[in-house]
Amino acid sequence: SIDTNKYKPTDKMLGKKTRDFMGIDEDDFLIGIVAANKANGQIHRKAFAENLMAFSIFIKDNPKAKLYIHAEPSKAYGGFDLGNLVKAVGIPQESVLFPNPMDLRYGFTEAQMAALYTSFDVLLSTSYGEGFGVPTVEAQACGTRVITSNWAASTDLVSEDGFLIDGQPFWDETQSSWFMVPKVPSIVQAMNNAKERPRHSEESIEFATDFSNANVWNNYWMPFFTKTSK
Repeated sequence: SIDTNKYKPTDKMLGKKTRDFMGIDEDDFLIGIVAANKANGQIHRKAFAENLMAFSIFIKDNPKAKLYIHAEPSKAYGGFDLGNLVKAVGIPQESVLFPNPMDLRYGFTEAQMAALYTSFDVLLSTSYGEGFGVPTVEAQACGTRVITSNWAASTDLVSEDGFLIDGQPFWDETQSSWFMVPKVPSIVQAMNNAKERPRHSEESIEFATDFSNANVWNNYWMPFFTKTSK
């Protein structure tokens, strides 16, 4: 569940319009990624390679597109070297933004995260699999549509005006289970579809209320506790 009193449409960060604070023009198409850059050094569950490759294709026809990656860009936590990956897929360096390293280490407040989500035209959140995927719900609570995988928990976390991406099964021997690698062309198509829609989505906000702290507590946890205590 999330606190929808904090995750809601938020126009400003530290007293400035969020896009002004980030140095992004209002007419730029801003795609956001909010995902931990943690992995085993070889396979990345958060599909950074596929997501960045899709953006490298999308930006060729949309040169004013920008990609904000809310993650540690280095391999400090066993993840990928995202700077190297940006170069490998041919994304212009000026088209990618990362948060201030010190701010990222200390952590953004919920109000700051809400401002970031609100500034995105769409949240890009496809992955090989999720146990839940909190950023997809947080973003929608702020009125931002999401692009995510039609797989595992993610399938149930997208409103009707979001975008679900199919993919190719991939066997993960470590977990003795299946991942799903999202299809890059489908991600590109979802980006193009998102570009044709308004930035703000009331439908996404309404969908996210199902995951509010109050709703989850009152309609799921309390009945469970009441039943099990008898």
